[in-house]
Amino acid sequence: MFESLGRAIVRNRKSAVALFIISVLVSGVIGSLVFSRLDSGGYSNPASESYEVYEYLKNDLKIGDPAIVVVVDAEVVDVTDPTVVQKAATLEAKIAQEPGVEKTLSYWSSGGLDSLVSSDGKAAYILIYGDGDAFSPESQKLGKFFQENYDGSYEGLTLYAGGVGVISHAITKKISDDLKIAEAISIPLTFILLAFVFGALVASAMPLIVGVAAILGAFFILYLFTLFTDVSIYALNLTTGMGLGLGIDYALLMVNRFREELRRGKSVEDSVITTVATAGKTVFYSGLTVLVTLLSLTFFPLPFLKSFGYAGVSVVTIAVIGAIIGLPAILAVIGKKIDKGLIRKSSIAPNDDGRWAQTARFVMRRPVAIVILSLIFMGILTAPIANIKFSQGDSRMLPETNKAAIATALQAERFAGRTGEPIEIIIKGGSSKTEEIATYISRLQVEPGVVAVVPPEIYGSDVRIIAYHSMLPRTPEAQELIHSIRDLSLVDQTLVGGVAADYTDSQDAISQTLPWAFGWIALSVLVLIFIFTGSIILPIKAVILNVLSLAATMGVLTWVFVDGNLQWLVGSFTETGTLDTSIVILIAVVVFGLSMDYELFLLSRIREEHLAGKSNVDSVALGLQRSGRIITAAAAILAFVFAAFITSGVTSIKTMGFGVAFAIILDATIVRGLLVPALMRLMGERNWWAPKWMQRFTLHH
Repeated sequence: MFESLGRAIVRNRKSAVALFIISVLVSGVIGSLVFSRLDSGGYSNPASESYEVYEYLKNDLKIGDPAIVVVVDAEVVDVTDPTVVQKAATLEAKIAQEPGVEKTLSYWSSGGLDSLVSSDGKAAYILIYGDGDAFSPESQKLGKFFQENYDGSYEGLTLYAGGVGVISHAITKKISDDLKIAEAISIPLTFILLAFVFGALVASAMPLIVGVAAILGAFFILYLFTLFTDVSIYALNLTTGMGLGLGIDYALLMVNRFREELRRGKSVEDSVITTVATAGKTVFYSGLTVLVTLLSLTFFPLPFLKSFGYAGVSVVTIAVIGAIIGLPAILAVIGKKIDKGLIRKSSIAPNDDGRWAQTARFVMRRPVAIVILSLIFMGILTAPIANIKFSQGDSRMLPETNKAAIATALQAERFAGRTGEPIEIIIKGGSSKTEEIATYISRLQVEPGVVAVVPPEIYGSDVRIIAYHSMLPRTPEAQELIHSIRDLSLVDQTLVGGVAADYTDSQDAISQTLPWAFGWIALSVLVLIFIFTGSIILPIKAVILNVLSLAATMGVLTWVFVDGNLQWLVGSFTETGTLDTSIVILIAVVVFGLSMDYELFLLSRIREEHLAGKSNVDSVALGLQRSGRIITAAAAILAFVFAAFITSGVTSIKTMGFGVAFAIILDATIVRGLLVPALMRLMGERNWWAPKWMQRFTLHH
């Protein structure tokens, strides 16, 4: 099949190049529309109890959480001072007239609600309700407006603009700005690294062509997704990182094989056909392995994680198409000009006894010692995982100097309860259960973390109870509080909602989905590697090594971002003592997929040499020599691409950049360089064993 594809590309090379260029340009133009359609939410589970409460409040009672929370700080004067009251009333009247504001509620207009005033009595809230959902573009626009116009001095008072709309806008803007910086750093320096690796300017441009095509093509597909569902702003970082990374991986493999065939004396046409039939096949199955791994993200009910699944599947698909169709067509057109713009002569080229072959033979002479020492080292890296704790992203992801972060920190310090993010309790048919509800409220008031309970409100036959809590809503402490409240079970048909409950339901949904997602990854990867290699042993070994590598990565992430170490390298961040659950899952899935990418690169060349009649030791040594330099170069550049995200001021993006970069380096050195050859030496010819009845399902190389 792949040889036929190569012949078809060679015959229609000019048409294929023209179609590839047109497709990339069209994708870029249409795909650019995606930026205005992304949101910063997506953490809610639509099938949860908290979401049912949200829908009830929104659709039946026409009640929503405030989009903006403005703190009015009188500093040295009480908020009940007549001068402050007059200024606050004028301010609230002005705010109520602003575009996009539906209604307002403040300490002064509510008649002095205790929940709206600070503990010291010198600051109070103005709650602002918009006409869109909390994380909607409308809410973010409102947040931008209030941060720009109602954050600062006002007639002797100091205003702090916060709330969901402001925080969402701040995160979205920070990510977009940081993405531009990361790209400005990574793309030019990536080209320099590629030029060094390939030794020629023309050859070094090929990975960027595939990478940019993958990014623009993925933007186009993501735009199509936004027409039917929500897509998170965070998906842009994955798209950029994976697009450049996979473009580099696949183009390195393809171009290296093409140059290898040219140096063997083959014509340009035959070199392209052989490249597609060998490296192209590896790219296809490697991409398929990464794709099914990233597809697991769509299993989670949270739109946030689904967005990463959409982005991952899109960028992998386009990267594979670009590498096995667009790139070979370009190679067929430029031919031997691939080596034009020579920078250095000693670029990646066939060499049967280089450093990687020598390393492999050294490792295979003492495999037991190498395995033991490597496992001890990875165990040390894994050890900090004992301290791992999870939460979800909130304003603390932003730099401490960000206005939204300052406003949120002020609320936590000076106000007893999270007024803008209360616990919403709905009791269906509860209007006739007066005594039971009174008992329920009395128990609710003494729950650790609950600072106030508003008297119940009756809507028809239903009852609404609002409770204020002291902790940030997207934290383990808030999750524990929600579980405790739900365990009260004193009144039938009681539904607990609000931001803290939304977080709790999201965490619970992730926990319930994880076994299915990881089961899918393990099973699909085992099947695909078996089909590709014809071995039962190699897929099992690959999954085990990837799990060990992933555990070591999680240990290091815990040591850095939970324990607060290494800030001199990754940059300062607010220490929360937790990792963002969704980002950790994303890192795990991406790392697992990329590790399998390199696994197939290596196994492909080892199997090719083994099928040519070489011994197990020679096959491993020569396979590692031929692919080791490619894997190392690809891993170094890909790690650099993701490491550029460490410059981000948003902690979750910083975590993703550091985590993926570290995992790639660990995988390309300790795992591929030491553990794989050592274990293959220990297993010997059993590496390639499979029952005869299963061999008919394997791929013929």
